Amino acid sequence: MSLRRIAQEVGCAVNTVRAHLAAPGLPRYERKVKRASKLAPFEEYLRERQRAAHPNWIPATVLMREIVAQGYAGGSSQLRAFMRTLRPAAPIEPVVRFETAPGQQMQIDWVEFRKGKNPLYAFCATLGYSRMSHVEFVTDMKVSTLIACHEHCFAAFGGVPQQGLYDNMKTVVLERDAGGEGEHRYHAGFLDYARHCGFVIKLCRPYRARTKGKVERFNGYLRRSFYVPLAAQLKQVGLALDAATANAAVRRWQDEVANVRVHGTTGVPPLERIDAERAALQSLPPPWRGDITGARPQAHACGPIERERPVVVLEHIDSTQPQQHPLAVYDQLLRAQQPGQEVVR
Repeated sequence: MSLRRIAQEVGCAVNTVRAHLAAPGLPRYERKVKRASKLAPFEEYLRERQRAAHPNWIPATVLMREIVAQGYAGGSSQLRAFMRTLRPAAPIEPVVRFETAPGQQMQIDWVEFRKGKNPLYAFCATLGYSRMSHVEFVTDMKVSTLIACHEHCFAAFGGVPQQGLYDNMKTVVLERDAGGEGEHRYHAGFLDYARHCGFVIKLCRPYRARTKGKVERFNGYLRRSFYVPLAAQLKQVGLALDAATANAAVRRWQDEVANVRVHGTTGVPPLERIDAERAALQSLPPPWRGDITGARPQAHACGPIERERPVVVLEHIDSTQPQQHPLAVYDQLLRAQQPGQEVVR
């Protein structure tokens, strides 16, 4: 067809037809003036937050809450697209999971955040059915601390599960298969505590900590969603996070974020499943009074060798008393900061 005939059929000028036929490809609309995105005013803030958290990474869900409090009115997809420019997403390894009945199992682990003269650890426990979790920050991982954390954990859950799943922590098991296959030499003080509460100690397979994948997955979530953002925020003003302040903040985080989020595996928030789990838990035992030294030479699965031991009363750990800084200092920092707002120290 001639250029004039084409122009008549499509309703345009002959020169327009000539220009399109001469172009190397299909026409594409291009915006002459690039429109500023709603995220643009917050991009430098996001870069600074990630620089302060390095080598860790603050997830987009946490940063979304922070910039919304500062006035961001855009969507999460725009934020995630920008975050991918700062760090490409790592491939996700496939995980094979197993499910347990309500009240059957609780998975327990320590998370190490800081060593040295000012150590910081977190006791994490996750119920297998509901995925409800309990966190307590401490400064050591002694057996007395482990038992105290269990006491607080059972009180928070409202009962005791049938099993506790652990890895090879020395405050729980001293030697695997000491009396034959499946007959492990447990820490005597912790074994007595487990019998007092009525739960069975279960161990992960050696070198397979992911057997307790529910709590392992929560540990990573705790680090990314709670610890890294809070520690980075304090670091920006020259402060270090201590156990007392972490406990005060993590209780609010559990109530407002962790236990009300839609869980990726169950598809429902842990809070919606906890009633069914709590109904299947064993009742709380009386306060624990027992030996926590683990001094007995033998403690197999078939039962420890009994002998007279001194009685040690497990004192309640008061996590509300600050160890380094007044809580008012952190409370001011934890409020949603407006850009340019001064922090008084």
